[in-house]
Amino acid sequence: MSETTQDILDDQGDAAEEPVEQKPLSPYDLPGDWYVIHSYSGYEKKVKANLESRVKSMHLEDKIFDVVIPMEDVVEYKGGKKVTVQRKKFPGYVLVRVDLDDDSWYAVRNTPSVTGFVGSQTKPTPLSRREVERILGVEKEEGKKAKPTFKPAWEVGETIRVVEGPFADFNGVIEDINVDQSKVRVLVDIFGRETPVELGFDQIVKY
Repeated sequence: MSETTQDILDDQGDAAEEPVEQKPLSPYDLPGDWYVIHSYSGYEKKVKANLESRVKSMHLEDKIFDVVIPMEDVVEYKGGKKVTVQRKKFPGYVLVRVDLDDDSWYAVRNTPSVTGFVGSQTKPTPLSRREVERILGVEKEEGKKAKPTFKPAWEVGETIRVVEGPFADFNGVIEDINVDQSKVRVLVDIFGRETPVELGFDQIVKY
């Protein structure tokens, strides 16, 4: 007996109602636990590449799932211009998502340039949900990216040179930095007297 048009439509309706598997918003909800490993400073990328290679050669794909170097977007001022650069959040540290047993522990611990797990060397403690989400973040709906954090290029007490505005070409000493408003309070020497002046980040450069 041939299918009727209604049967075909019913089948299509059932298929449309099948749930679509979605990736968890939190990296903590992925398979395995997150651990921190220590590497020689400057060798984080090499550790990541070496460990990923070992996972394949030792057939540990079902135990070691992910190797992550936590990065962050940092806004800096260079030559009076805003630039966004990527920096390692924790130089010398790499995160691994792993189902830890003797085999996976051995593979990670003996990867070249890895000095060990952070915490107990015999039984490392996995990161908590709060720690994982603080370090790796939680994906926002509709793929919204987190706003880059700003890391000032100057410090309180540092001498700078004003490049724009009525005090251009004057030197001054930074007294306060307001990251939220992108402003600094600078003590500028005007006619032999130190005068506090509020300036924008784009109005000053390193002396």
